[in-house]
Amino acid sequence: MAAEPQPIEVHDQIASGTDPDRKIALTLDACGGKYDSDLIEFLIKNKIPATIFATKKWLNRNPQGLSVIKAHLDLFDVEDHGEKHIPAVIGKDRTVYGIPGEPDIVHLRREVVEGAHAIEKATGVAPHWYRGATGEYDPQAIREIDKLGYKIAGFSVNADNGATLKKPTIEKRLKQVKAGDVIIAHMNKPESDSAEGLAVGLAYLLKAGFVFVRLDQVDLKEIPVIVNKKSQQQEAASKPSPAKALPQSR
Repeated sequence: MAAEPQPIEVHDQIASGTDPDRKIALTLDACGGKYDSDLIEFLIKNKIPATIFATKKWLNRNPQGLSVIKAHLDLFDVEDHGEKHIPAVIGKDRTVYGIPGEPDIVHLRREVVEGAHAIEKATGVAPHWYRGATGEYDPQAIREIDKLGYKIAGFSVNADNGATLKKPTIEKRLKQVKAGDVIIAHMNKPESDSAEGLAVGLAYLLKAGFVFVRLDQVDLKEIPVIVNKKSQQQEAASKPSPAKALPQSR
């Protein structure tokens, strides 16, 4: 029996055709959890545009945060992070970092489409980009998301590792950003160091002369993908003991 294709982490940079000189993109995931007001207020104060990937459940849980974002759609482009924050891997007992994926294509379609409907209902603007939970995808999911008409948004710099990193590490990672990079960070864990670390790192990038753009303003190009061995090991280890799965909300 052939082994199931393992999920890959999609890595993207701003495409050369969109003049990436000094351009970088900040993307923020709102998976579940809360609203990081300190981070969003910092972006508004400093006029830093960002692409926000929000799930339906985050939108439902955070009406105040949504109202702030809607009042600043000149800065923020809101895109699809799914309905319930389920990884885009298909098959019984398949997981990424211990988080269960989709049992079949039908459930994947619902995750993508219902997430998109929620974004359009909340903001009045239909999304065109999709980022799955954990940022990993199997080949079947990638094909299906493309058929649904959405572009997958990868990244090239992981600023906060799911809002788990401390301030100095976040600052260090952002100071290594180069032209064309797509940064991923999180805005759903106000108790984390993400807001403080990003504030320092993003201020450094502004001072260095970088220009922030949203994904609706540029095209992306895929750079070599990585098969995540850690998630493969986690998947194998989780099969005999489903109770060890991590919570779905980051």
